[in-house]
Amino acid sequence: MSSRSIEGENPLYLPQAKTYEGCAGLGSCFYVSENPIPPDTKIELEIVWYSEVTFSNNIPISQMKRKHGELVEFLFRECNFLNGCILMTGTGIIPPDDFTLRISD
Repeated sequence: MSSRSIEGENPLYLPQAKTYEGCAGLGSCFYVSENPIPPDTKIELEIVWYSEVTFSNNIPISQMKRKHGELVEFLFRECNFLNGCILMTGTGIIPPDDFTLRISD
């Protein structure tokens, strides 16, 4: 989940737009592959609002600007993770500009 109003004000505020109370929910389980994920694997995003699909799209991971190995190298340059970690990259799928959450959504 992201705050479009914060992202729109200044692209340098991207971290603040994505890290706030109640965001970045994870679970209920994770599968860790022993092999690299094939580049033709697709990420799918579906937004369901009041039981209705209001947005749906997908994108292959080959379209990512940086490859997984490069992202992991950056992550481990400055930090050690004794028990592993989760690297969240975003999806590359962006709903239309007029799509936004409202108070109480």
